[in-house]
Amino acid sequence: MKSESILSVKDLSVSFHMYEKGLEQYDLKVISNMTLDVRPGEIVAIAGSSGSGKSLLAHAVMGLLPDNASVSGEISYKGKVLSQKDKEALRGKEFALVPQSVSFLDPLMKVEAQVRGPKPDKAKIEAQRKIFKRFQLDEKTEKLYPFQLSGGMARRVLVSTAVLSGAEVIIADEPTPGLDLAMAMEALKVFRELADEGKAVILITHDIDLAFHIADRIAVFYAGTTVEMADAKDFLKGEKALRHPYSKALWRALPQNGFEPIPGFQPYAKYLPKGCLFSPRCPYKTKECEEGIPAMSKVRGGYVRCIHAD
Repeated sequence: MKSESILSVKDLSVSFHMYEKGLEQYDLKVISNMTLDVRPGEIVAIAGSSGSGKSLLAHAVMGLLPDNASVSGEISYKGKVLSQKDKEALRGKEFALVPQSVSFLDPLMKVEAQVRGPKPDKAKIEAQRKIFKRFQLDEKTEKLYPFQLSGGMARRVLVSTAVLSGAEVIIADEPTPGLDLAMAMEALKVFRELADEGKAVILITHDIDLAFHIADRIAVFYAGTTVEMADAKDFLKGEKALRHPYSKALWRALPQNGFEPIPGFQPYAKYLPKGCLFSPRCPYKTKECEEGIPAMSKVRGGYVRCIHAD
């Protein structure tokens, strides 16, 4: 029997209040009706091209959106809908983020203080040294400042911080860029171990091939919304096991599957099409597709946002 979701995102929409030339104002909708959930003991990997809303989702969950952001929908943790104050209270305790940018490291603090946290006990120090050794970080790294780290070293330090946080939900936003294949696999193996210990892990990645083999489920994002959620094994089985036209196109675009490019481009948030956001590029488009963003529906054991999926 599968456990209940520990973190649930339902119909999340995010807009930014923007200014154009002069004092003309408008709202730029960057996330539309996004849906996602993750359970204790699993990794949910998020796949999608740049600009699909992956990092914005992470920041929305962590309560890190800027003041000009307007949010609707629900983000729930252990069944409770979270307010901004709740997110701030959970951040760094029950929620941990491995940010995409290494600039999140405090430039004025040595690495050891940032990884261990305030007043670390002997066990925490030993745990930090153990994970550093696993990530091939010399013990001298503890005494360095962020500017003294290479990009790959900084990435490993950030992953180490999340590992040692003890958080129940870990969001890893592109944790492998700058790492060689062996080290990237080691980092993903660590996330797999955390999930096997009962943690819930959301893995945002462009390394889709790696995600297929480490994750339990895959969420496919497109133009700020979730278009499919399916078991990772469906992506390993092949195109016919998938449900959404974009997921199928993404699969065909992988080098081992023909490296077939997808015609067209993902729309800019200011110029989203009416109805299904993928419809301008979809070979199955009908007039119905332009009537509104389809709701998520259950198809063959997964969830898909497409009226033509079967």
